[in-house]
Amino acid sequence: MSSPPPAAAGRLVLDAEALYRELLHGVRALMAPATRLAGIASGGAWLAERLQKDLGLPGAPGVLSSALHRDDFAQRGLSASAQTTLPFDVEGADILLLDDVLYTGRTLRAVLNELFDYGRPARVRLAVLVDRGGRELPVQADFAAARVALPPTQSLALARDAQGQFHFQIEEA
Repeated sequence: MSSPPPAAAGRLVLDAEALYRELLHGVRALMAPATRLAGIASGGAWLAERLQKDLGLPGAPGVLSSALHRDDFAQRGLSASAQTTLPFDVEGADILLLDDVLYTGRTLRAVLNELFDYGRPARVRLAVLVDRGGRELPVQADFAAARVALPPTQSLALARDAQGQFHFQIEEA
């Protein structure tokens, strides 16, 4: 795991590509021969897609949407994010979930509910690019490329350009 990133003039600077390389290294250590990757839409799905390729794994990774199981569904409604696609049997599977930013844990709770709608995996682990703290539920990542502290007034999201290169967007809420 990398040390906290440097700040430029009081602003947090995160090199998403460097953190991706750290994530790739950490995911390699977590992988077993039968491990299947599944990314949480949308940033986690991008990570899973690129990791699947960079690790030379056959087939496509899974994509999990939290939309139908969110505890704030009444306020947010159904988002236009990707729908769940699991190109493997969940029953008895060893699944490594991927996400860009772990914050409150509520998205992860919703994704686990979605995953269990498809079957009962043997094991589910979590790897994230950034753990920003601020947990509201008792969840933690098995691997985080970086841990940073951000005020609740800021949001952190992974973005990618046309060439597939990652960068972060930090916005005031």
